Amino acid sequence: MDRRRQEAFLALKRRAAPGVDGVTWQDYEANLEGNLQELHARVHRGTYRAQPVRRRFIPKPGADKQRPLGIAALEDKIVQRAVVVVLNAVYEEDFLGFSYGFRPGRGQHDALDALSVAISDTQVNWILDADIRSFFDGLSQDWLVRFLKHRIGDERVIRLVRKWLKAGVLEDGKWSVSERGTPQGAVASPLLANVYLHYVFDLWAQQWRRRQATGNVIIVRYADDIVAGFEHEADARLFWDAMRTRFEQFGLELHGEKTRLLEFGRYAAAARSQRGLGKPETFIFLGFTFICGKSRRGAFLLHRKTRRDRMRATLGKITEELRRRMHTPIPQQGRWLRSVVQGYLAYHAVPTNFRTICTFRYRVVMLWLRSLRRRSQKSNLTWARMVQLAADWLPDARILHPWPNQRYAVIHPR
Repeated sequence: MDRRRQEAFLALKRRAAPGVDGVTWQDYEANLEGNLQELHARVHRGTYRAQPVRRRFIPKPGADKQRPLGIAALEDKIVQRAVVVVLNAVYEEDFLGFSYGFRPGRGQHDALDALSVAISDTQVNWILDADIRSFFDGLSQDWLVRFLKHRIGDERVIRLVRKWLKAGVLEDGKWSVSERGTPQGAVASPLLANVYLHYVFDLWAQQWRRRQATGNVIIVRYADDIVAGFEHEADARLFWDAMRTRFEQFGLELHGEKTRLLEFGRYAAAARSQRGLGKPETFIFLGFTFICGKSRRGAFLLHRKTRRDRMRATLGKITEELRRRMHTPIPQQGRWLRSVVQGYLAYHAVPTNFRTICTFRYRVVMLWLRSLRRRSQKSNLTWARMVQLAADWLPDARILHPWPNQRYAVIHPR
């Protein structure tokens, strides 16, 4: 049995929705060794065929729009995950330091820390918040294959990637194939997206910063979310224009309304005040709103607050699920709510966000109280009893993450 494919299979989510083949994780596990041996043979003979991705749409957090999600067939997931492990070993030597998305040993909070430290400790006065319009649907498959060939000499890997790109999409029973894009939700898509932007943006941006910038420039990229900071406004505008041209050469487009330049940083408030302007604008990165704030001593302090629309969306899902679980025993509801609140705090409990997480926990308690009172017209559940229930089942709102400069200094001891 091919060990790499076995590890790839065991790493898959056991309750994931099946693809067009209808095969679940449990179905495949029933004859795991035989299935993997047969899959291994087909891949090496060249008779393996990628199946179309089943497309469905999920609501975008905090928006009325829906996000397309591709659900690959189980065997496609296995092969993709095995290939991604090999490609990661190759590309981790090439990817640049300011690229954080979907890389081994790097996560969203690493990107958040890097951006926070750069804004706080570097002469940054302007922030370019860049948004790529429909990146996963718009990238050129031809360019992607050319980028892969530049580093990968094994033609078998290139053929596998081509098969995944050309497998097409099955939506409402209709099959379609495109020359552009890679399905969101496919196991290989995050790595392929990183490869694409490594050549289209990262290498170019690093060279631009070295050769053309007249002042400090910081860059943080998480997948297709890009934030760049500049000491001089002129540099920021030149970079913006050059990036727009660069992206157009490779089939990408900056979102005209969502991409914006704003005055932001340690001296932004004072500079705007001298010109008779209001407080510095805010921007959003990885679910947090970045705000120019002050410490208790009056010094500059970067504040990060959970996006309001994201909190509303999460509370809306909790409301729906509580309605569905209305008549389940309180201990079952408590265990489920505890996992929800723990998961929320694990991401959002950062310094300067204490009030927000306290508000979130309070609203969860209120939603639970409302749900329990609706179980009976004669409910006598008091607020004091509800507070005790919350104390028994829900974790307290407290900061779980260190200050960005502390964690960043440990990871980057230079």
